[in-house]
Amino acid sequence: MKARLLVIDDTPSNIHVLLEGLKDLYSITAATRGDRGLELARTQPPDLILLDVVMDGMDGYEVLAALREDVRTANIPVMFVTAQTDPKDEERGLALGAVDYITKPFRISVVRARIQNHLELKSHRDRLEQMVQEQVRETINSHITTIFAMSKLAESRDDETGTHLERTRQYCRLLARRLRLTGGYPDLVDEDFIHRIFQASPLHDIGKVAIPDGILKKPGKLTEDEFEIMKSHTLRGAETLASVTENHPHNEFIQFGLQIARSHHEKWDGSGYPDRLRGPEIPLSARIMAVADVYDALTSKRCYKDAMSHEEAREIIRAQSGFHFEPLLVETFLAIEDEFQEILRGYRGIE
Repeated sequence: MKARLLVIDDTPSNIHVLLEGLKDLYSITAATRGDRGLELARTQPPDLILLDVVMDGMDGYEVLAALREDVRTANIPVMFVTAQTDPKDEERGLALGAVDYITKPFRISVVRARIQNHLELKSHRDRLEQMVQEQVRETINSHITTIFAMSKLAESRDDETGTHLERTRQYCRLLARRLRLTGGYPDLVDEDFIHRIFQASPLHDIGKVAIPDGILKKPGKLTEDEFEIMKSHTLRGAETLASVTENHPHNEFIQFGLQIARSHHEKWDGSGYPDRLRGPEIPLSARIMAVADVYDALTSKRCYKDAMSHEEAREIIRAQSGFHFEPLLVETFLAIEDEFQEILRGYRGIE
């Protein structure tokens, strides 16, 4: 497959010369205005851009600056092709991020050679970046596996069914997908958000590892002091994950898990813990986790209670709209309650 070039030049004759000299080697698209060239680069990213400097409207420097500011075009190699010969112009272009600077009149053989060199460099860079990303993914997956095992350890001390983490992560994913489908929080909820909440939600109760069995498994009502100790699992979990972020400050998975671990017991009306956050002060991930966690707690058997039916849990969640839960998330839950019930039945072994 031919490499794709984008030529941006406001002189059609210059475009014609490049087209005739390069068309046998490359697939070429052209624009005679800087703004149009930007549009093409963003919608159909090429492998390399040949860019004139002096143009009406946006000049080449402005186009290059805009290319470098956009994540979709930031890494596309840009070669200036211009009649300007002042070394200061070349220095300015290279400082902005151009990879080469060819002055007119040029020999097409030289242009071909330089284009090929930069395409090969880009190919090597892309392969190196892919290798690095694969290494990072492998490392992150290893961390996820280890932390998930820690979460399972916490769950095994508190959950009789042993499937609390699996259920709640699926409930969180259902809620997030529905939010995206209906346009709720469009600036926050995308496919990455959905993936992260599914991966990170099992960390919500990781702090329970630090809670004594006598409190965690107590069949009766907790005393006031015991409840304070129980509530501390949110802070213990957040502290554990915060220590991980010291070595991995840009790991979004851990950051997401930290938000959920600390804030999933906050309430929409500000009466929750540990920080008494109110409304949108609560991270969206934790608000979603709150609905999933309470639904699962209500419909699961514990040492101190029997499991409720789906219908009973639904009415409790409905009644807590605006109090415990964000109203939008309650509406979202009610819209997909059948899917919640289907997951619940699957884990209960009900046909």
